Amino acid sequence: MLFKVITRPTNVAAVKKVAVRSFASQSTTIPTPAPAEQKTINPKKYGGKYTVTLIPGDGVGQETAASLKDVFKAANVPVEFEQYDVSGLTSEDEALFQESLASLRRNKVGIKGTLFTPTSRLGHKSFNVTMRKDLDIYASLSLCKNIPGVQSRLSNVDIAIIRENTEGEYSGLEHQSVPGVVESLKIITRAKTERIARFAFDFAVKNNRKKVTAVHKANIMKLADGLFLRTCRDVAKEYEHHGIQFNDMIVDNTAMQLVSRPQQFDVMVMPNLYGNIVSNVGAGLIGGPGLVGGCNIGREYAMFEPGCRHVGMDLLNKNAANPTALLLSSVMMLRHLNLDEYASRISNAVYETIETGTARTVDMGGKDTTREFTAAVMAKL
Repeated sequence: MLFKVITRPTNVAAVKKVAVRSFASQSTTIPTPAPAEQKTINPKKYGGKYTVTLIPGDGVGQETAASLKDVFKAANVPVEFEQYDVSGLTSEDEALFQESLASLRRNKVGIKGTLFTPTSRLGHKSFNVTMRKDLDIYASLSLCKNIPGVQSRLSNVDIAIIRENTEGEYSGLEHQSVPGVVESLKIITRAKTERIARFAFDFAVKNNRKKVTAVHKANIMKLADGLFLRTCRDVAKEYEHHGIQFNDMIVDNTAMQLVSRPQQFDVMVMPNLYGNIVSNVGAGLIGGPGLVGGCNIGREYAMFEPGCRHVGMDLLNKNAANPTALLLSSVMMLRHLNLDEYASRISNAVYETIETGTARTVDMGGKDTTREFTAAVMAKL
C-alpha cells in the first residue's frame, strides 16, 4: 500500500451505492443521496487501488491516523492515501486546506480527524464546517451503540444520530452591528430540511429501524425550528406505508431523556447545532468519543470521520489516544468502496480486541497505549 503525503510547506506563501455500518455484529446501510444516473460519485481507482484523501487533523489526529495506516497495511487494503497535514491551529494553512479540498474533489472519498477551530474573534473560520459547506456534504451520521467489553452506565443503547451539516447556527452569518451588539443568523430552509429528513427516513427503511425522532425548539423559535418540524412531519407522511413511527421532541427534553432512558431512541434527525450536542451526549452514554464511528455524506462526496468530533489536544503526543473511532469510520469507508471483505476483517479484529480485553486504552478502562492497541488489532487480523 502506498502513501502520498503532502505536508505543510516551509514557506506557506509559496504554496445508488451504499456504505455499511462498521459494527461487526450488525450491518447498517447508509443511503447515498445521489441519483442512480449520476456517475460522478464513483471514487477514483487506479491499478486496482482506490485513492482516498486523508487529513489526520489536530490533537490526536496524527497518532490515530498512523494507527489507521498500520492496520490498513497489515490487512493489505487496496487503498492509497493522499495525506494532507492541514492544521486548524494557524490560518497559514489555508492554501494547504484548499489543496486538500481539490484532492477530495478528485477522489470523491476521504477520511479525516478533527481540525482545531480557534475561539478568538480574530481566529479563522472552521475548516471542518467550510469543507462540508463548500462540497455540500450535508448529512452527518453518528452511530452510538454499546460495544461489548466496554463498561458504561447504561446498556442497550443503539442510536443513529443524523444532523443537517450545512445550515442552522453554523451558517456563519454573523456581524457586529455596533460595539457590544452582535447579530447571528440561523438559517433553516425547507429544501435542505426535506433532504435531511428523507435521508433519515431512508436510513430507517434500509436498516429496519422502527422510529424517527425529530429534535427541535419550535416552541420558542416558531419560524425557524417551526419550519424544520413541519417539514419533517410532511416527509414522515410519505413513509407511513413503511410502518415507521415518527415523533418529535424539544431539544432540552431530549437531553434529559438521553441520559435517563436512551433506549427509547432509534433514529434521530435534527438541525446542525443540536446534532453536535446530542452526538456528544450519545458518545458519553457508550464510553467516550473514541468509540463513535461516523461519516458525512453528500450527493457527490463522502468524508468519513469519528462521529464525536473531539480534537484531543490534551492527549497530544502522549500515545494514549483511542483509535477505535477512526478505525470504525474507516470500516464504513471500506464498505462504501465495496471492499466488504477487508471491512469485515478489520471490524472483527477491533471488536474482538476490545471484547476479549486483549488491549484497551485508558478511556476503555485499560492501560494500553495507542501503539499497543494498534498492534493487538493487527495481530487479530
